[in-house]
Amino acid sequence: MPNDDDRAEDLLDLAYPDWVAEMKRRGEAHGFYEPLGQRHHAHFLEAEGDTLLVTFETFPGIRALSDTGLPLGQALAEAEGWSHLALVSSQDTWFRESRVYGFFDQLNDDGFFDEFDRILFYGAGSCGYAACAFSVAAPGARVLALHPQATLDPRMTEWDDRFTLKRRTSFTNRYGYAPDMLDAATRATILYDPREPLDAMHSALFARRNVQRFRMPSMGGALQGDIVAMGFHGDLVRAAMQDTLDTPSFARMLRARRGYGGYLRRLLARLEQDERTFLVKLLCRNVSGRMRAPRFRRRLQAIEAAEAARASRPTPAASAED
Repeated sequence: MPNDDDRAEDLLDLAYPDWVAEMKRRGEAHGFYEPLGQRHHAHFLEAEGDTLLVTFETFPGIRALSDTGLPLGQALAEAEGWSHLALVSSQDTWFRESRVYGFFDQLNDDGFFDEFDRILFYGAGSCGYAACAFSVAAPGARVLALHPQATLDPRMTEWDDRFTLKRRTSFTNRYGYAPDMLDAATRATILYDPREPLDAMHSALFARRNVQRFRMPSMGGALQGDIVAMGFHGDLVRAAMQDTLDTPSFARMLRARRGYGGYLRRLLARLEQDERTFLVKLLCRNVSGRMRAPRFRRRLQAIEAAEAARASRPTPAASAED
């Protein structure tokens, strides 16, 4: 694994070519590095033990969410003493490239995954798709995917109009339809917001005997950033790796949203849109009573002032009988 000098170096300011060069240096020093065309690369950091974390990440996602510019999975793997295989793309590509397919074929031929007793594939969004799709290369692995797409094949998901520029990309050849690729997994966990219709529709396509789906209402379509901000990203990945992620344990983690402004603001906006004024009042009273939340306090005061004004109005006199 990387030494202290490696961990201390901040990579956030590096341009993509320089960042890739640094990942190459670290991979060759502590495991291996493999370029996979112009838009993808893989680097492996080896640790003692029989546990492997495989993460799919994009360079923009790493820049946005990592404090050091390293892949999100690397810090967690180092802390846990796990080996880490990172597949990184320069942008959202869904990792649909023959060099990536060939890389996983080669890992299989070399018996790479046979060296580990416990493996977790992880990703979010387009990377969640890849985590599901390529998990078939390691039968018996576990999978954790945040709001993944099942496919972008327009014959299957023509209702998803978010990624129309990717419709010419083939999702029908090797490692194509992600839900089918999960058949060999020990367990897969899908997280999604049921109030995001397109994410919820993709999630429904993953319904399988070995798949558990957890709902995160009013969390939006960028779950990874929210989970990192709420502070339970590491706990979530560890639980998925250890097969302890179930409904009660996930519910306990999700209680962190009670103190997370992003969730509370989205919940408030939804209740306002639905004109649920009584529930808005209860929410604002609860939030302003637990934390510093000027927006919620002002909204509560406005509701209470409107109620007081209505209560002070004289009752209209009954109309005179004819």
